[in-house]
Amino acid sequence: MRKFIYLCSHLCVQVPLLPIAVLTVIPLAVCPSWRPWGAADIPVLGNPGVGQWIVIIVAAYTIIDTVRSMIDDLRHGRVGVDLLAVVAIAATVAVQEYWASWAVVLMISSGEAIEEYAQSKAESSLTALMTAAPQTAHVVRRPGVGVAGVNTGDGSDGSSDDRGDGFRKVAALPSSVASGSSDAATSHYDTVAVESVTPGDVLIVLPGETVPVDGELLSGSATLDLSNINGEPVPRGVFAGARVMSGAVNGSTTLTMRATEAARDSQYQRILALVAAAQDSRPAVVKTADVLAVPFTVLALAIAAVAWLVSGVPTRFAQVLVLATPCPLLIAAPVAYVAGTGRLAKSGILIKTQDVLENLGRVTHVFFDKTGTLTVKQPQVTRVEMLPGAGTHLNEDHVLMMAGVVETYSVHILAKGIAKAGTEALSRLHRRFEEGQRLCPQPDADWPGHGRDYPVVKHIDEDAGKGISGEVNGHKVRVGRLSFAASSEDGFLPVERIVPGRATTDEDRRSGKQGEGRLADEIRTRFGMLAPDEMASYVSVDGHLIARIVLRDVPRANAKSALASLRGLGVAKLSMLTGDKRSSAAIIASEVGIDDVHAELFPEDKVTAVTAATVTPSRGVTMMVGDGVNDAPVLAAADIGMAMTDGTSTAASESAQVVILNDDIAAVPRAIAIARRTKRVMLQAVLAGLALALIGMVAAAFNLIPVVVGAFLQEAIDVVSILWALTALLDRD
Repeated sequence: MRKFIYLCSHLCVQVPLLPIAVLTVIPLAVCPSWRPWGAADIPVLGNPGVGQWIVIIVAAYTIIDTVRSMIDDLRHGRVGVDLLAVVAIAATVAVQEYWASWAVVLMISSGEAIEEYAQSKAESSLTALMTAAPQTAHVVRRPGVGVAGVNTGDGSDGSSDDRGDGFRKVAALPSSVASGSSDAATSHYDTVAVESVTPGDVLIVLPGETVPVDGELLSGSATLDLSNINGEPVPRGVFAGARVMSGAVNGSTTLTMRATEAARDSQYQRILALVAAAQDSRPAVVKTADVLAVPFTVLALAIAAVAWLVSGVPTRFAQVLVLATPCPLLIAAPVAYVAGTGRLAKSGILIKTQDVLENLGRVTHVFFDKTGTLTVKQPQVTRVEMLPGAGTHLNEDHVLMMAGVVETYSVHILAKGIAKAGTEALSRLHRRFEEGQRLCPQPDADWPGHGRDYPVVKHIDEDAGKGISGEVNGHKVRVGRLSFAASSEDGFLPVERIVPGRATTDEDRRSGKQGEGRLADEIRTRFGMLAPDEMASYVSVDGHLIARIVLRDVPRANAKSALASLRGLGVAKLSMLTGDKRSSAAIIASEVGIDDVHAELFPEDKVTAVTAATVTPSRGVTMMVGDGVNDAPVLAAADIGMAMTDGTSTAASESAQVVILNDDIAAVPRAIAIARRTKRVMLQAVLAGLALALIGMVAAAFNLIPVVVGAFLQEAIDVVSILWALTALLDRD
């Protein structure tokens, strides 16, 4: 009940004519013919009573306000089509149908209220994003913290930072601030407007608060809810040095961060800019609906005029016009599209304009980038191959564990995949140890996963382009190229390790297969050949080569089902564009279900392929799906560019018209399904509303619907049409 009262009061504030129209019924019902001034006929109006005069005054106010609105629409380039309402009110007053005049005024005001409600309901998802925008920030103000605590060397602080060693003096960050302690959180910050934050400021974010700007985490760790940014349902744990994005909601502990962007340049503001642009835009189909309202107005006036002329009864003119409503065109169409835009936003899909929503429903050809779009972003470990005859008591999980620990410190392209597999292997080893399966001999019980929660890592050294080495629980581990992993500490492969008992032959000398060459060939032969799309890192422990870790580009788990959904939606053609080798591309394409593969392409070749499909005669709409990082040219070349991100990269890509914030390829068919349903609902609402209005006008022309009944019936038609348009919010795809 409280919510209903609040809604009614809100609508009365937004549409002040509504309570006036409702209260007007009291004098009209109580004293419609009371004339304290006696007989005083007025042309056209006759001699109305007090209640009737009040209706006339309210009707005149409504006409003036409506005409003012029409003029304002014309000034802003929109077609003002409220002429029917103006003529209907004037006609009912002229024929002295005051109850009908009151009904029309009530219907106009309640129609505005319904439109206001429908718009707010349709924009609910978009409004939720807006209201979640951070407004304030807690800036740490204490000596030695932030930009103010660092000598800039420009003399502005009256001191010099020259230490004589070429380095600048930087004040240390107090430990209470760095750790996000309660002392820092409660005693040493100023709360300011978020627009006042400048890059370099140190900020405190209290538990449950929204991160105000993009920055770098100074606290040791934090838990962040990113659902407002990318729809990720599970909070994400981050650690010192990680990027912290505006719009993320802090967990249960205070965090400290350093701002790296101003509020206007932060991630959440870029998302809001996209939302605002889409909210303010008007798709071509809605503009067309506005234009179509003009011939509908002409048709309604023609039916009313013919009814008056044929019947000779002026009231018949008013009877027809009170049923003439262009609201299905003027309100239902935009409400449906705003609702569709809101559904997309709720699903983590942002569009730049509502025209994109219209075009999404007509997509017939989708191009996909391979790496990072159809596949996961980094190569993943598929298996561990132990070197035959190596004579080790270690198993695959031990190898993954140690290699993963070392690769954690590497920046190589394969490092993240190995590190991730290593973490999973450590969990498996811990479980086996807890279950009593001590698979290593007692002297080696200090191997990772056997009694130690975390391995002890020392002496990490990366040789760029070759590999990385280090000590894990006292054991020397080398991971990388075959020549790097199999070599000794001096970097050479000992000849005696080639094949025991075999000397170098004259044939080996003639072919150059001596030392490293013979050993490498021998080892590769023992391991077996890699598939065209596979790559490998070799692992040695304590100077003995024992295994290789095989990685490959792995398709996303739901890529095949997402592409199948696109075909189910009637998308005629799916293509892959990649700069990768044709053999590797063909394997991924066959796994996800793509037949049209364009491989070994340079960026300009991708643009050419998409452009050729775009300019093809009798084509539909082409769409390019990429990761939004290195696909900018080809995203711009397609009719629709769709960038997939995880919310941590720039959402407002200049070249993409659609941004998927949750990095989920399933959002591609979902976006198309939402777009198609939105257009279908819009057409249903418009056609149903116009058909009912036309039937009602014809019935009124034959005097089958009284004028007062027709006014209320017109409102019922509007309500049905608008409520139907709101069903675009429902998840029925």
